[in-house]
Amino acid sequence: MPLSDLQIVAVCYALAINLTAFLAFAWDKYCARNKLWRVSEQTLLALAFFGGTFGALAGKWALRHKTRKRPFVTYLRFVISVQAILLAALSFPQGRHALWSAIQIILG
Repeated sequence: MPLSDLQIVAVCYALAINLTAFLAFAWDKYCARNKLWRVSEQTLLALAFFGGTFGALAGKWALRHKTRKRPFVTYLRFVISVQAILLAALSFPQGRHALWSAIQIILG
């Protein structure tokens, strides 16, 4: 079964954001070792939040980077939890309907 254009765009986005997140962790690790200007934790968390969770986790694990930063680790776990809950909710028609209704209420 061929992929639709939207599915191709989604796959390309997922690959790009996860690669970007991984590379941001790698760059930050390099900067930390060489006493250069660092990537902000907000940027690293934003990359994870906008879909780069797997890249962020891979960078954290493979590079052994940001493993002892308690607030950062807690925030990253929170991002992962929110994404898991949203994914679970979107897996069911009732969940999709509830999320869509909430978005409509928020946007007015």
